[in-house]
Amino acid sequence: MEAQARGLQGRREFSLKNFFLQWEWLLVVILIAINIINANLSPYYLNYESLRDATMSFLDKAFIVLPMVLVMILGDIDISVASTVALTSVIMADLYHLGLPMELSILVGLAVGALCGFINGLLIVKFKELSAVIVTLSTMIIYRGIAYIILEDQAKGNFPEWFSFFGWEYVGGVPFILVVFLIFAAAFSLLLHKTTFGRRVYAIGNNSTASRFSGVQVDKIKVIVFTLTGLMAAVTAIFLMSRMGSTRPNVATGYELDVIAMVVLGGISTAGGKGRMIGAILAVFLIGLLSYGLGLVNVPAQMLLVIIGLLLIFAVMVPKLKLGKLRRT
Repeated sequence: MEAQARGLQGRREFSLKNFFLQWEWLLVVILIAINIINANLSPYYLNYESLRDATMSFLDKAFIVLPMVLVMILGDIDISVASTVALTSVIMADLYHLGLPMELSILVGLAVGALCGFINGLLIVKFKELSAVIVTLSTMIIYRGIAYIILEDQAKGNFPEWFSFFGWEYVGGVPFILVVFLIFAAAFSLLLHKTTFGRRVYAIGNNSTASRFSGVQVDKIKVIVFTLTGLMAAVTAIFLMSRMGSTRPNVATGYELDVIAMVVLGGISTAGGKGRMIGAILAVFLIGLLSYGLGLVNVPAQMLLVIIGLLLIFAVMVPKLKLGKLRRT
C-alpha cells in the first residue's frame, strides 16, 4: 500500500502555483504581516535582544506541539498533556526535596511522563470503543488529581542554581531552549516525513482499517506516539520549572488548548492523515510572536484569544474551500 501511494505521488506533475498555494506559505505571509504590524505598533518590537528573549516565554509548550502533530495525523487527540506537565514537575520537585539529586529527579520525571503517555496509548488501543477524547479527558483529571495529592496547594522551589540554565541561559548568544527546540523539531520532522514510521502514521490517519489489513501494526504505532507525547510533556515540565523557579499542581493549566490551537493552525487535519510538521512549527512562532507584540502595547489577553480564534476558523475553512473548488473543477 505504501509503495502504491509513493508511486501515485511520483506521477503527479509539479505545479509552481499549487506549491505556493500550500497552507504553509500562507502561514509565512501571515507571520510576515504580524511582524510588520507589531513593528508599527511598538518601536521596541524589533529590538533583537527582546525578540530573542521572547522565545523563552512560549517555547516550553512548543515541545508538546511536535508529538501532538503525530497524534492528530493519526486521527486522535491528547488533552491530558497539561496535566502530565503538572504531574511530572510536581514529582521532580518532590523527589528533589526528599533528597534525590536533581539529575536523577529529572530522569524520573521523564520516565513518569513517558509512562503517562504509554497509559493513554494503551487504554486507547485496548478499549477501541472509547474515543481518544474520552480516554485522555479521564487521564487529564487523574494526572492533575495525583499532582494535587502530592503537593496539595503548595509550591516547591529552591532548585539548584545550575537548573535555571534550561530556562534562562544562552548558547552562543541563542537561548538554550530555542536550540533544544530546533533540534527536537528537526528530529520529529525527519521522523514524520523521512521514515517508514512516519508514512505509516499517515496511512493510519487516512484509513486505520486498511492499514491494519495491510500489515501495519496500528496499535503499536499509536502506543509509541502517545508515549512520545507524554515524554515531551515531561521535557516541557523541565523548562517550565526552570523558568519559573518553582512548581505547583496547577501549572500549565490551559496548555492543552494552546498546543491544539498551534497544531490546527499549522494545517494539521483534525480528521487525520494530512498536514506537515513545518506548518505546526510556523504556527508556534506565529502565535508566540503575536502574543509578544500585542503584550508590548498592552492589548488585553482576551483580544489575543479572539484573534487566535479567527485564525483557527480561517485555518479550517481554507482547505475546505480549496477542496470544494477542486471538486467543481
